[in-house]
Amino acid sequence: MKDDSTNIIYSGTQDDHFKDTGDTFFDSLTGLFNHEFFKHILEHEIQRSQRFGHPLTMALIDIDTQKARDWINAPDNLLQKLSKILSENIRQSDLGARFGDNTLAVILPGSDPSTCMIMINRIKNAASQAFQADPTISIGVAGFSKNIKNSRDLINRAQEALSKAKLLGGDRVYRFEKKKSIKEKDRPSILVVDDEPMNIKILQHLLSPLDCDVLTSSSGQGALAVIEKKDIDLILLDVVMPGMDGYEVCRTLKQNENTRLIPIIFITALEDKNSKIKGIEAGGDDFITKPPNALELTTRVRSLVKVKNLNSNLISIEKVLFSLANAVEANDVYTQGHTQRVAHTAYDLGNRMGLSMRELRAIRVGGMLHDIGKIGITADILHKPGPLNDEEWKIMKQHPDVGFNICLPLKDTLKEALDVIRHHHEKLDGSGYPDNLEGEDVTTIARVMAVADIYDALTSDRPYRAAMPRGKAFSILNEEASQGKIDGDIVEHLIEMIG
Repeated sequence: MKDDSTNIIYSGTQDDHFKDTGDTFFDSLTGLFNHEFFKHILEHEIQRSQRFGHPLTMALIDIDTQKARDWINAPDNLLQKLSKILSENIRQSDLGARFGDNTLAVILPGSDPSTCMIMINRIKNAASQAFQADPTISIGVAGFSKNIKNSRDLINRAQEALSKAKLLGGDRVYRFEKKKSIKEKDRPSILVVDDEPMNIKILQHLLSPLDCDVLTSSSGQGALAVIEKKDIDLILLDVVMPGMDGYEVCRTLKQNENTRLIPIIFITALEDKNSKIKGIEAGGDDFITKPPNALELTTRVRSLVKVKNLNSNLISIEKVLFSLANAVEANDVYTQGHTQRVAHTAYDLGNRMGLSMRELRAIRVGGMLHDIGKIGITADILHKPGPLNDEEWKIMKQHPDVGFNICLPLKDTLKEALDVIRHHHEKLDGSGYPDNLEGEDVTTIARVMAVADIYDALTSDRPYRAAMPRGKAFSILNEEASQGKIDGDIVEHLIEMIG
């Protein structure tokens, strides 16, 4: 059946759109389509996908840091730069729009999320180069499915994916995945990717002693399509293939939060050092030279599948805790978004100070969970429109200890993040809580979290007061530092970072 519903309104370049549709469809700052026109076109494309079965993807692109609002009003406008990057990297058939204050959107008709990931990552990489990693951007991606009824459904999925990208520390792409029913998987699934049928048959034979399901694909694009539908535990990937080579497949998977944990073994006839370095840079986990030795192949496969399962379990536990923390925060309209903002600010602050990746992970995870103990605080105290009395304050001060004890059974997973959860209200002069620590007993990561937490509390609306201007918040932080309560060097870093 011929599709006669092609959308004439926005075929062509973004400049063509401006000429053909008039100013009322455009955002004056970015030159992209405005939010209302975006919603209209998205609804139209969803109706086409419902009628003809065409694939459809949308993405939301957001500037990560709190400074985004300042940059929007700056002469050298980074939102305008990001809009230009978006326009330069999408196809003529795609549509870019301004979705919110510092959020852009793009509609990608005729493409499923897997095939869009290369373009999406190209946009992210171009922004990183243009901004020199300050600020970073996060991207949430969602695709049309038969469960999508209208534009709101697809937007909600993209927003959820964007929130996950932020939740995981920002500066990343996250693709929405429908929650799967939980069932025990008895056999690992291994995907063999090679354009030579004989090579696939050899690898299938060598893997036969393993109790596993072997799936196959003859191309990079085909492999991404398989991974979109199946839960894969390991990939044996050829390097030299027509179209999308193995390096590009690997980069695409490792840059996607949903697939980055899948181990990838390159199976290749290339033996030179540069080829192996290129594979490592793409994110490959191992190299085996063709023709593979049977014992070497099965040993490495078993080992990497075990590692993948362990990492998946740890990530699942972490996500459960994050969901619990978000549920606690959602109960308080005045602190919604607080944990994500604090975690992101503290991470940026720690990164600026040159902290190790281990410390930065503790700050990110601890930041997301630092107020989880408020699950034990009653609503009348959390929402009280005025200062707490002594008894109420005593109860409120218990939340770091409660949160610590909730998370303590996962100490082997959370590690140093537990210190952030318990000690983010400690003061260097011993006046903090719950343990009245002093001086060097308060770790660097707890000090960073304390400064970020206080700053966000001061600059956010609360039941008993409006948000303070940034300058006043800086003055209070400097006063606390001069009194020996918080770390003055960290305060200085924060002020320089936020500006």
